[in-house]
Amino acid sequence: MQNKNFFQNVWKLYAFRFFHNLIPAYVIERLFWEQRGMTIQMVVFTEIIYAATIVLFEVPSGIAADKWGRKRMMILCAIMGCCEFLILIFASSFWHFAAAIFLAGIGRSAGSGAETALLYDSLLLHADAGSFEKCLGRLNAWDFSAAILAALSGSLMANWYGFELNYWISFAGMLISLLVSLVLVEPEIKTVTDKPIAAKEYVTASIRFFRKNSTLCIVLLSGMVTGASINFIDEFWQLYINRIGVPVIYFGLFSAVLSFLRLPGNILAYKLKNKISYRTLISGVMFIFAVGMLYLSVVKGYTSLAVIFLIGTVSGIMEPLVTGYLHHRIDSSMRATIDSFRSLGLEAVLIIVGLGLGFFSSRYDIFGGYGFISLICFAFLVYFLVSSKQMSKQRRSSM
Repeated sequence: MQNKNFFQNVWKLYAFRFFHNLIPAYVIERLFWEQRGMTIQMVVFTEIIYAATIVLFEVPSGIAADKWGRKRMMILCAIMGCCEFLILIFASSFWHFAAAIFLAGIGRSAGSGAETALLYDSLLLHADAGSFEKCLGRLNAWDFSAAILAALSGSLMANWYGFELNYWISFAGMLISLLVSLVLVEPEIKTVTDKPIAAKEYVTASIRFFRKNSTLCIVLLSGMVTGASINFIDEFWQLYINRIGVPVIYFGLFSAVLSFLRLPGNILAYKLKNKISYRTLISGVMFIFAVGMLYLSVVKGYTSLAVIFLIGTVSGIMEPLVTGYLHHRIDSSMRATIDSFRSLGLEAVLIIVGLGLGFFSSRYDIFGGYGFISLICFAFLVYFLVSSKQMSKQRRSSM
């Protein structure tokens, strides 16, 4: 019965993710922000604030999740989400938006490592850790299903009632996710270590772990680059398709299709990794990102919509692939902390890419920003192919 209760965390996490991402505000977010005086550069500044907040709080929240409970961090995540949307509803200046994004960063930090650790350890206690990629893919599928529903309804509501109602409904979704977080069951930590780890040792132990696993670091870095790239598509597609002449009434449909196309990759990633090597999968995805972002930068027409959909489709493979690669190689006593380092790295990459995107967007609009991201993807693709090939040779020679 106890193991069954732990396994029930899986569907509870599905419900949490669904309502936490039932956010019709996102489909008109950039237009709402622009309506209240936020320029592209200001938005990029808030993205940097968001990323910097995560840099500050990601690892401490991971340590807190490992030492004091993953459920508590999930509750904190939901509370911050509620506060974020309450502020945004009444926001009228840059600093209001900055404050909301700061709280969102704390919430993201609290939930990122805790959620995947809670999922993995719940499966581990049910003797089913091998299905982690499958369950994580389904967790993401609930995420995108909520995004599809929110997008379709959000664009209609925005067209009929204006933008603010979308934010009130988004707040209601966050409130329901808070209620779901309260009924999660804290899993017991199964660890190979006999003694508890002191808080100050978590960071040094994590750094030692990454130093010993150079191949893992390259795989994680690939997820960070693609994660940062798809993030800026998610953040600015509204401005992009508005620039090429797509009416607002179709924004919800576009967002729904973009979310739907990520479902197959998330659901099938656990099968693909058994049939295709990590190196081939990752390099293929990275190539599509690099060429696709270049196309978006140069070709400013309706064909670019198909390219955005293609990028979205292949992006669905990466998170289950990279996260599973990590979690199968770490101990439960440090699971949330090490996963938080992964999220920390993503935010560091977001800051770097965001600065470049903001610089080029201020001069060449969003098209120039996407051109900069294309350059980053091409550079990493070359690095990944060279480094992963050298490591493959080293592994074969040592056998």
